[in-house]
Amino acid sequence: MPETITYLPLTFIPLFFAMDPFGMLPVFTSLTSGMSVEKKKGVIKFSILTALIISVLFAFVGEAVFRILGITVDDFKIAGGLLLLVLAILELTGRGAERRPLNDVGVVPLGVPMLVGPAVLTVMIVLIDNYGVAPTIISLVINLTIVFAVFSAEKGIMKLIGKNGLIAISKIVMLLLAAIAVMLIRNGMESYFNI
Repeated sequence: MPETITYLPLTFIPLFFAMDPFGMLPVFTSLTSGMSVEKKKGVIKFSILTALIISVLFAFVGEAVFRILGITVDDFKIAGGLLLLVLAILELTGRGAERRPLNDVGVVPLGVPMLVGPAVLTVMIVLIDNYGVAPTIISLVINLTIVFAVFSAEKGIMKLIGKNGLIAISKIVMLLLAAIAVMLIRNGMESYFNI
């Protein structure tokens, strides 16, 4: 248990950057505009529940799939790092909005692939390999709780920070995600070449 607590910051921070709740808020606002308060609550509930179920399933089944396909964790670190880097670059250059579907809500696209997409799943596999399942799942639940709180307080946050403020926060988070991506690629390469 003390080890789990020690690892919590190390698992929480990368997942927070990958999930980017403040960056998701303008998208959530756009997807749910015109909905009643009750319907918005339902959307939030289903998106969080979907994200949790998919993430936990992937956490327990992911490594088995790797073994079947003959993929090593180092392969995944390099591939995942490259993918995260591309996603971060798309967001930083303003091209990320083009890939966001805005025609449906709730389970798809909000729960998957927006809250739990390639970035979160990649980070989860690497974190489980480095720190174990327990701290990773606890950090995932904490992050989804933050997403729930941010989405529920949508009006207040948008009024306080404004759309431009949220965009600025999201860009900083994406820059840090790009740095994590480079670290993953470096770690994978170091393991390959035994540096």
